[in-house]
Amino acid sequence: MCKIPNVQLGIKDLDFTAIRGKFIARLTDGREITIPVSMFPDIKRMSVKERNKWMILDDQYFTFEHNSRVYSVLDLLKVA
Repeated sequence: MCKIPNVQLGIKDLDFTAIRGKFIARLTDGREITIPVSMFPDIKRMSVKERNKWMILDDQYFTFEHNSRVYSVLDLLKVA
């Protein structure tokens, strides 16, 4: 997978257990953004166990073991 052109920001960590109905994305610049799971219907339909099987790809994307969709850091910033 390739980096997004002209984007230096990356995803450092995800937390789907801290706040019910929301998840936290920790970014490489030190920011933490809290995002309602409802903004991502595919993720909302997953069980908690499935949500905890996430993977970060090239620092700028993430996906899940049980979901073929790939989300980007830009997707997170659009809804934050």
